[in-house]
Amino acid sequence: MKTFFGILLMTCSSLLMFPEKKKIKIFMAGDSTMAIKETKAYPETGWGMPFVYFWDTSVSIVNRAKNGRSTKTFISEGLWKSITDQISEGDYVIIQFGHNDEAKEKKERYATPDTFRMNLTRFIRETREHKAIPILFTPVSRRKFDSTGTAIETHKEYTAYVKEVAAAENVTLIDLDAKSRELYQQFGKENSKWLFMQLKPGEHPNYPEGKEDNTHFTELGARLIAELVLSELKKAVPELTERIYVPPVKKPA
Repeated sequence: MKTFFGILLMTCSSLLMFPEKKKIKIFMAGDSTMAIKETKAYPETGWGMPFVYFWDTSVSIVNRAKNGRSTKTFISEGLWKSITDQISEGDYVIIQFGHNDEAKEKKERYATPDTFRMNLTRFIRETREHKAIPILFTPVSRRKFDSTGTAIETHKEYTAYVKEVAAAENVTLIDLDAKSRELYQQFGKENSKWLFMQLKPGEHPNYPEGKEDNTHFTELGARLIAELVLSELKKAVPELTERIYVPPVKKPA
C-alpha cells in the first residue's frame, strides 16, 4: 500500500513540475521549395518534408505549401483560407514566397511589388487576428555562382520587399535567402549540385532523360535547408526550442 501511494505521489509531483505542453500547430505557407512532393517527383523534396521530424508530440506541422504558388494564387485558390479556417491562438505560420511572385512571364502567378507586399501584409495581419504568430521568410535562394565561384543573389528585389514588410509590420524575419547562399558557398560550385535536382540521363527512373534544376532540392538539400531553418528558429523564436524532439537517452547494456 505504501508503495502504491509513493508512486502516486511521485507521479503527481512530476505532473506539477512538468505540466503537459499546450499542443500547437505550425502552418507552412509557400511554394514548391517547401511543399510535400508526390512519389512520382522523387528525389525532389520540399524542405517542409524533413522539417516535420524535428518536433515533439506537442507540435503538429500543417504544410499547405504547393508547387507553383505565389502569394497571389495562394489566396485565389483558397490555400490561405485553409490556414485561417484552422488556425488557433498560440499557433505559428511560416510564410515563404517570392519564387513565383517575381515570374513576370507567368501572368497567372506574377505579383507586382505592390501586390506582393500587400499580400504578405495580409497574411501577417490575419494571422495576428487569430492571436497566432507569423514568421516571415525571404525566399530560399536558387543555386547560381559567378565566374569566381561565389554564390550570388537570385531574388534580390523580392527579398528586399519581404524585408520591407517585416520591418513595417514588426514581424520576426528569417533571411533564408542569405542563409541558403551561405550553405551553397560552403559546398562550392560543383558539390552544391548534390543539393539540387541535378540528374544525368538514366540516373533515376522518374527522370529517364535526366534533370538540370537549380531551384528544387534533393532529399539531402531539403534536409540541410530544414536544419538551417531549425537553427534560425532557435535564435529568432526561442520559445519553440522546448518543443524540439529530443530522443531518449539509452541506458548502456
